[in-house]
Amino acid sequence: MATANKAIINIAQNWKLEARFEDNSKYFYHYKEVNMIMSNQKCYVIGRKGAGKSAICEYIVKQKSYNSFSVKLSFKNYPFNELYSLQNEKYTQPNQYITLWKYLIYSNICKMMVENENIENSVRVELEKLYPRNSLKLLSRVIPEWTSGEFGLSVLGNGGSIKLERSIQENPISWIEKVNILEDIIQQYCDDSKYYIVFDELDEDYRNVQNRNENLQYVNLLTSLFKAVQDVKATFYSSHPNIMPIVFLRDDIYLLINDADKNKWSDLKLDIDWTADKMKKLLAYRISRDTGYVGDSPDFEKAWSAIFNMKSIHYGDGQSKMMSSYDFITRSTQLRPRDYIQYIQCCCEHTLDIGANRIDEGTIKFVDRAFSNYLKNEITDEIFPIIPEIEYVFIIISNIHKQVFTYQEFEAEYKKYLVNGTIHNGNIDYVLDVLFNFSVIGNQDKFRKERYYFKYLHTNMTYNKDEKMVLHRGLFKALQIL
Repeated sequence: MATANKAIINIAQNWKLEARFEDNSKYFYHYKEVNMIMSNQKCYVIGRKGAGKSAICEYIVKQKSYNSFSVKLSFKNYPFNELYSLQNEKYTQPNQYITLWKYLIYSNICKMMVENENIENSVRVELEKLYPRNSLKLLSRVIPEWTSGEFGLSVLGNGGSIKLERSIQENPISWIEKVNILEDIIQQYCDDSKYYIVFDELDEDYRNVQNRNENLQYVNLLTSLFKAVQDVKATFYSSHPNIMPIVFLRDDIYLLINDADKNKWSDLKLDIDWTADKMKKLLAYRISRDTGYVGDSPDFEKAWSAIFNMKSIHYGDGQSKMMSSYDFITRSTQLRPRDYIQYIQCCCEHTLDIGANRIDEGTIKFVDRAFSNYLKNEITDEIFPIIPEIEYVFIIISNIHKQVFTYQEFEAEYKKYLVNGTIHNGNIDYVLDVLFNFSVIGNQDKFRKERYYFKYLHTNMTYNKDEKMVLHRGLFKALQIL
């Protein structure tokens, strides 16, 4: 039996798909776009599922020091109907939730000010009455409490001091009226420390996108959030530039927002995109953390060879063609960090199972089938809110049993399911457009048939029904194409 490779052992045990369960301080790759977020140049972080938004979020939240404070507002498993009820009726759609989001931002800034010893002690004492130090309540409990009539808040302008109350007042003011009070407190007493307020996992109610009324509320809620962040930045741009609310959102959900001001958000928006070269740098960095290399710019080939056998991989008819192991893995992915983490971690697990000390060709091909099922499940989760019948759509593609097929071939198979009532969505063009946008399919070049165009590689492209469709290579085995 070969000597155990410690790097492979570490990767098998420690690499995780979920950023929260991984050692962020060890594996996080600090690329230049992260600096744009941390320095308040960008506050809308948009990217595909698995592109690394959560990793950036976890990194920011852990940047705490004597002059840097952060809080993560996660809406995973949050009852969105409670949020929908907290609208400011003075505003029309889609702006009716701006006040709510500003209230949450300001409340969390005040809560962080309690922890900041640079803030005047008398101010911290008063703030702590409302925002107890080290309170770890879930957001689903905090928001109803903060917006209740019992959450007292009054300010006395006696010599510039403040007086806050946590009790029912004779003439209580609504949480909507408290927004201006909190804004004034922050303007007057906040210091130059950095305050990060991170909004993440906002896709919880995305599953109801088929319900028009709930979809409208959901989109209005998100639209208001983007506008609230913009308002907060404008309010404190000169006086407190280190107040930094940041929104992380999936790109397909961001596309749902249709607002007259959306184009103005471009200056504040960061799209997370990955190239092959950038991905190699990320992988070299991650692998090097487990090989003992401590530098910030490890060599990719050296890092890759520490866990992979560097022989080329055979593929094609008769296995007569050859490509590198990195390229073989890449063609099954959608060029997302999560895809590579899944593939490489599984390769390491199988390498340990067979007692080898390097990932070889047999292991890479063995894992390829399991990875194909993983990718299908990931895409199904993403598309299901838009096309609930996605599993049947995959069966239709499997029935066609071709890597490259025409619109007419798909239409003929699809109509069989329409006729027998298995599928109810008769808009075939819409279905194919969604498949293209999620890179399930791409278009084949009319003149250079070996060239394929997928959305994840060509973000500005749209589906062309007059060109042949090509199924993504990573789905072949899950759909029994090979």
